[in-house]
Amino acid sequence: MLQKLSGWSDTIVALATPPGIGAIGVIRLSGTGAIEIVDRLFPAKDLQVQRSHTLHVGLLRREGEDLDEVVVALYKGPRSYTGEHTAEISCHGSPYVQGRIIDACIAEGARLAKPGEFTQRAFLNGKLDLAQAESVADLIAANSAASARTALQHIRGGFSKALAQLREGLLQFSALIELELDFSQEDVEFADRSRLRALLHETRTLTEQLLHSFRLGNVIRNGISVAIVGRPNAGKSTLLNSLLNEERAIVSAIPGTTRDTVEEVLNIDGILFRLIDTAGIRSHTADVIESAGIEKSRQKLQSADLVLLLFDIAETDPVELWELEEELEALAKPWLLVANKVDIANEAEGRRRWQDRPNILFISAREDRGIEELKKEMVSRVLEGDTGGENVVVTNARHYAALLEVQRSVNDVLEGLDNGIPGDLIALDIRRCLHFLGEITGEITNEDQLDYIFSKFCIGK
Repeated sequence: MLQKLSGWSDTIVALATPPGIGAIGVIRLSGTGAIEIVDRLFPAKDLQVQRSHTLHVGLLRREGEDLDEVVVALYKGPRSYTGEHTAEISCHGSPYVQGRIIDACIAEGARLAKPGEFTQRAFLNGKLDLAQAESVADLIAANSAASARTALQHIRGGFSKALAQLREGLLQFSALIELELDFSQEDVEFADRSRLRALLHETRTLTEQLLHSFRLGNVIRNGISVAIVGRPNAGKSTLLNSLLNEERAIVSAIPGTTRDTVEEVLNIDGILFRLIDTAGIRSHTADVIESAGIEKSRQKLQSADLVLLLFDIAETDPVELWELEEELEALAKPWLLVANKVDIANEAEGRRRWQDRPNILFISAREDRGIEELKKEMVSRVLEGDTGGENVVVTNARHYAALLEVQRSVNDVLEGLDNGIPGDLIALDIRRCLHFLGEITGEITNEDQLDYIFSKFCIGK
């Protein structure tokens, strides 16, 4: 029905590779006239009689002028990404050449594609469901191994399969309960209430697991903001340099050297950590610039997902450290307590001094001692036992919101069964549950919603 509503029988064209100079560029056409349009520009052979999934080398010409020597790939519908006839022209990577070829295709009857229109057509033609289609954009934007792996799993249908199985079971029970309504005078039950309860409990368990995975999904998709905080001269900038394995921040023995925040990205085990080296936090300073830096550090502290609380193993006053910890507790921030400069102090004596404080990580940022252990602990603290692996992980906020509604609907159905409410009311709650499951995969949607979702894609995909 959506395909008929969209009325797309035209042919679209767009550059499928990033704009700019490169070795090659790929121009993609899709629609009923895709192969015919390219055929009119390709005098070497009749492309319309060639088999699907074949490559053809030759010159593109229009009005007697050579445009470029290209390779044309043919994909005849429905055996294509979009489900329509598709042609891909691999040309030389000159923006001028690419522009001329696209202009020639438009002159022959194509139009420029909108952002995400190729994938939108794939969805409307049943090649992908909506969750899979959205994962295409996630895979294109993936900036770590974990985010790419999760997006690829969703494209392959891991998330959709889990929801489809539950939706199928609920659809069957919904139909049986509504059938009971047609025989309300007969006082019969077609739907086995005990089996319905079991299915609802299964749905609730899976939904809770998926909702719980959203925290990990955010980590995978967006990375983790990590603030390195502590008193002046605790070694924060040295730690940043050690974690990055490069001299990114200025290091000095003079307290208060770092006046502004320094931010860098570090990939640990496929997870992106956005490290923020902050100005040293202390209660009083007469330096106006340092005061501004301290205030900015506190702002970064409030927005961070994880805090590395760094202190000098020999010089730190326990009372000062407790004050910083109390501030973190007030902000409800997860943090790691890191004792630095074990290379300068007597490490054994330092460990005895802080032995009443469990879970302290002892490092020497200057000599890279304990840094690998710190990285492992950062990953462990972020994952909190969730490793992702082959489990389905929710990364999309739209999916999360719909799953919350599914959970509420399931709870309403179970409560209704416990209270013995009429079948028509139970059927309403089940239909509501089905509605939000369908919103995730695209069985329930509308043109405006689709336009919004696909408008966030890049042009050419």
